[in-house]
Amino acid sequence: MQEFQKISISEISKNDMLLILEALEFTGNKTDVNDFIQLKNAIVKDLSDLADASEEQFLKYLQD
Repeated sequence: MQEFQKISISEISKNDMLLILEALEFTGNKTDVNDFIQLKNAIVKDLSDLADASEEQFLKYLQD
């Protein structure tokens, strides 16, 4: 098996991405493990930067 440090998501539906982000936030809040919240925030930041939008605009886009 090849080893790699990063994984790229080439195609994922808006609904699936929103579900992943909500699951990370829910898990972080329920377990008090801040790494889940930090990962969610990092994903939102990176994707909103790629979309040239604010984080709030990007989350709203996923919810629409």
